[in-house]
Amino acid sequence: MKLISVNVGLPREVTWKSKTVSTGIFKQPVNERVLVRSLNLDGDGQADLSVHGGLDKAIYVYPFEHYDYWRGELSDTELTPGIFGENFTTTGLREEDVNIGDRFHIGTVTLMVTQPRLPCYKLGIRFGRADMVKRFLSSRRTGFYFRVLQEGEVGAGDTLKLVSRDGNNITVADITQLYVREQDNPDLRHRAAQLEALPKSWRDYFQQ
Repeated sequence: MKLISVNVGLPREVTWKSKTVSTGIFKQPVNERVLVRSLNLDGDGQADLSVHGGLDKAIYVYPFEHYDYWRGELSDTELTPGIFGENFTTTGLREEDVNIGDRFHIGTVTLMVTQPRLPCYKLGIRFGRADMVKRFLSSRRTGFYFRVLQEGEVGAGDTLKLVSRDGNNITVADITQLYVREQDNPDLRHRAAQLEALPKSWRDYFQQ
């Protein structure tokens, strides 16, 4: 499990469908080591804090393994690390292999997996495609978020080490499956509603 790229970017204004929109989705790789704080990385920011960022969405992770799939889907687009808006581009951390609540150590930082990413229209802005949000969610290649348990610094090339595996054994992929209602699974839905590592908004959703 390795961190192959650290990507940051501050909000900028762009034009989308004849309107001016502020977005922080444009991330670029950085070569130096980066300080990781409880809400984000140094040099990074989110435009709309009502739906982006916060303690449970401090760091967005996207598996580099998915890039091959997207190269097949988006052959006319140059795909470079950070293009999905991710802070960490990683290898060895697929959604079906990572539990909500798993804890990892990287560099001098300790992190916990909290939730999958649900894309908003700004992903479409990044790719210049209005259908990108639907295609992204349909692919189930969502990536996931980390909460920062211990601040510190990280850099490209660092190894992620599993500190503890959450015993509830509910993966990031399981949560996405429940959300899109791919199949009815009352038992998994009940377990997800009780999962403390999952943010309250998700637990409330599954409870309802």
